[in-house]
Amino acid sequence: MKATWRLLITPPARGAWNMAVDEAVLESVGRGDSLPTLRLYAWEPACLSLGYAQPLTDVDLPRLQARGWELVRRPTGGRAVLHTDEITYSVIAPLNEPRVTGTVLESYSRLSAALVEALRLLSLPVEVQEHARTGGKSPNPVCFEVPSTSEITAGGKKLIGSAQARRKEGFLQHGSLPLTGDLRRILQVLVFPEEAARIHAASHLLERATTVETALGRVVPWSEAAQAYSTAFRSVLELDLQPGVLTPEEEACAWELSTARYSHPEGTQKQKS
Repeated sequence: MKATWRLLITPPARGAWNMAVDEAVLESVGRGDSLPTLRLYAWEPACLSLGYAQPLTDVDLPRLQARGWELVRRPTGGRAVLHTDEITYSVIAPLNEPRVTGTVLESYSRLSAALVEALRLLSLPVEVQEHARTGGKSPNPVCFEVPSTSEITAGGKKLIGSAQARRKEGFLQHGSLPLTGDLRRILQVLVFPEEAARIHAASHLLERATTVETALGRVVPWSEAAQAYSTAFRSVLELDLQPGVLTPEEEACAWELSTARYSHPEGTQKQKS
């Protein structure tokens, strides 16, 4: 059955604001004040995000600051992502929305079908590769080097990194699609025991992950990628996507969250209580 959702396309913003907006929308959707939402956005300046449980000791703060990059902790799990030259999506819905119900893998699989269609609309030859889940935790701090179940790949290399959170307020999944640029840049701001390890990690990363430009052989503008996302979500998930804006309440909440939680360096050191 077709459902009405809101489509939010927001301008490039700082990492603290982007994470605060996702959380503000989650609270609003959870109260029933806003429709389930597909949000598409970008980051300015470049920002390193950590998963909610990832140790801050993974980050080389002097190197990060020297490059003028920011740091934020996501409300979702996973590992470090450098947000630049990409399109980011977030899906925010009540827990009883049929498209996000079930287990983490079941909901991810449904949303993954829309993500795959978006990439195919961009003429990318993508596949979904299944990886066995391991019982131990990988020491690797980089999201795009860590295999995940139902991984979306092009030429065997990872294209989209996604993470999910479920709270009493509702469901949040967001993820990044690198459009262009050097994926190895993230390694310059992470801690390694020695430079040889950093160099080895850089080589390994390019074996595991890729960008749209590298996979396709041309630069895809952000607007073209956004159109592919909205078209794919409409068709695959049977959505009536209504373009919208943040409500005054969402905007006020986002400003408060950005200032009180996400903008402070110490806020990156602990999980939301």
